[in-house]
Amino acid sequence: MTSTGSALWEPSDERVAAANLTAFMARLRADLGLELPDYGALHAFSIAEPERFWTALWDYCGVVAETRGERVLQDGDKMPGARYFPDARLNFAENLLRGRGGGDAILFWGEGVVKRRLTWDALQDQVARLAQALKAEGVEPGDRVAGFMPNMPEAVIGMLATASLGAIWSSCSPDFGVQGVLDRFGQIEPKVLLCPDGYHYNGKAHDSLGRVGEFSRQLPSLRRIVVVPYVAEAPDVSGLDKAVLYDALLAAQPGGAIDFVPMPFNSPLYIMYSSGTTGKPKCIVHGAGGTLLKHLSEHLLHCDVKPGDRVFYFTTCGWMMWNWLVTALACEATLLLYDGSPFYPSGNILFDYADAERMTLFGTSAKYIDALNKAGLDPKSSHDLGTVRTMTSTGSPLVAESFDYVYAHIKEDLCLSSIAGGTDIIGCFVGGNPIAPVWRGEIQACFLGMAVEVFDEDGKSLRGEKGELVCTKPFPSMPLGFWNDPDGARYRAAYFERFPGVWCHGDFVALTEHDGIVIYGRSDATLNPGGVRIGTAEIYRQVEQLPEVEESIVIGQDWEGDVRVVLFVKLRDGKTLDEELIKRIKAQVRAGCTPRHVPARVLQVADIPRTKSGKIVELAVRDVVHGRGVKNIEALANPKALDLYKGREELNA
Repeated sequence: MTSTGSALWEPSDERVAAANLTAFMARLRADLGLELPDYGALHAFSIAEPERFWTALWDYCGVVAETRGERVLQDGDKMPGARYFPDARLNFAENLLRGRGGGDAILFWGEGVVKRRLTWDALQDQVARLAQALKAEGVEPGDRVAGFMPNMPEAVIGMLATASLGAIWSSCSPDFGVQGVLDRFGQIEPKVLLCPDGYHYNGKAHDSLGRVGEFSRQLPSLRRIVVVPYVAEAPDVSGLDKAVLYDALLAAQPGGAIDFVPMPFNSPLYIMYSSGTTGKPKCIVHGAGGTLLKHLSEHLLHCDVKPGDRVFYFTTCGWMMWNWLVTALACEATLLLYDGSPFYPSGNILFDYADAERMTLFGTSAKYIDALNKAGLDPKSSHDLGTVRTMTSTGSPLVAESFDYVYAHIKEDLCLSSIAGGTDIIGCFVGGNPIAPVWRGEIQACFLGMAVEVFDEDGKSLRGEKGELVCTKPFPSMPLGFWNDPDGARYRAAYFERFPGVWCHGDFVALTEHDGIVIYGRSDATLNPGGVRIGTAEIYRQVEQLPEVEESIVIGQDWEGDVRVVLFVKLRDGKTLDEELIKRIKAQVRAGCTPRHVPARVLQVADIPRTKSGKIVELAVRDVVHGRGVKNIEALANPKALDLYKGREELNA
């Protein structure tokens, strides 16, 4: 594959010298006698000798454990089936709660309405009290505690208290509807539920307790509902069965030292959920030790997070990036939490936060960066952003033009790390490398310990050509399995049927000449006109450069024994799709891609359906266009938008 452009950023010699990656390579040289001249050599070592690599990482990170055990990798030739550190015992929460004193552990902005700070000592105290309260409610190792929560400190406290007991945490955001909650929590039967009285979004307060009352009646496993005041200081919970206010619950406990329960490395920590747009969400079970080690490698080495850093990610509790963010506590970094709209009261709110609280890592989505660009915002001229060293982007492919925008309008001296992985692995396959250049339109590197390759349809490894992103060797954060999948059949079918013994992730990608990666979209959403596979991101990149186009979604429509490309565009306010604009859209796609990419039909829509975490749902739109039902519209943030794609006469000609 030819280069996608030029290097937009290179780290200074001082930054390379001070990087955690550099220190880690020096440790490997001193302890193991390894000569690792660059990142490529380090990555090759991490793949060739995973037992030595993950053990060295454990030591470098100072993992807190009762015991590590002698065995590092059991059944390493099995995928699935391999298990890292099968004899180790540790507590996930203990590793995150290393900080002490009066420094900031968590900062919180709830739009412009609520601002709070929590010190390390205050965090320790609240986790201790909530853990004691959960234990009094009968929560034991393996039990489930659910959070129907905004991204606020009590969500983090709830997770840490749950994990300290060896129990399992599972969460979603409070904008989910009743059925969406039941589709998730109904499968895992939680013993305790944490929820707010409401939440703030776009300048308005929204009630939560009405929906909590509805779905909690259909969760017979619940023993207690803990209500966190957010919208009101003292919400009335008298009409909610089994409910108690958070402050009252904690006040009844003595506090003191946290009693961390040592658990096996491969004991369940989190239950995460697939998007659920093709049926009930899959309940993906992630282990305590694997999650910890994977996140430590990503935070410390790939994002260069250091003690005292201030780490932010724009996320909800229903997206895996929340779980990823929270683990930054293990680096003794401060969490910067934000809940609400990123554009209220203006598109500057997150940059205001960055300046006010000295943010060092700014995590967001590719769609957010694109929206800033479309809005014509220039944070570089309106904000200082002097402390921000790294910006991470995920959720969808970050197009080359968004790389340009970040460096032209946000900050020049910045490691822009496009990262990609998923809920499935609670981490990333590919992402940033703080000691290497950032190339336009490219993800920098395959992550350490991840044997990433690109396969063609026959399982042959490719370089410079588009194919399936796969991982050919086991890694610590592989799921323990799916909930209620006792023989593992659903788990194997999800990732290992396509290429037996190899994890097939479902992304359509290519490796570049810089050992980077370009993602062209999801494999199941690729278009196949004339039998040629086309990644949807290739078309979005071209179409969304036009100033009239706010956003788009593209599908393949079955047509006369083949597939034709159909593009739906959401235009800026006041704009209308006419023949002249259609011609310019097609010309842009033809010039930037190939004639095969040019849509056969271009149609205007008022809205584009997306999941709760903001991802557009190409498969759901494709099903609607073909007259097929969408099995689980509760997974969508705006399900009524699907009606805009039904029965379009233009699709019959």
